[in-house]
Amino acid sequence: MPEISARNVLKGKVKKVTPGAVNSEIIVSLPGDLEVVSIITKSSTERLGLKEGKEVYVVVKASNVMIMTD
Repeated sequence: MPEISARNVLKGKVKKVTPGAVNSEIIVSLPGDLEVVSIITKSSTERLGLKEGKEVYVVVKASNVMIMTD
């Protein structure tokens, strides 16, 4: 895997791609029956060749991560 500064890199598989006119919604299945949903440009979806079953890495880079309790 290429080097990257982000520390939150999760390996998964594309579960569903919902293309739109400008953006696509990508659902990625992670181990433990977890899912991550990402909205990316249609051109990025095509360039990356995203389709169901493709192995991908989800990279989370955020300046803030919030935690909430009941």
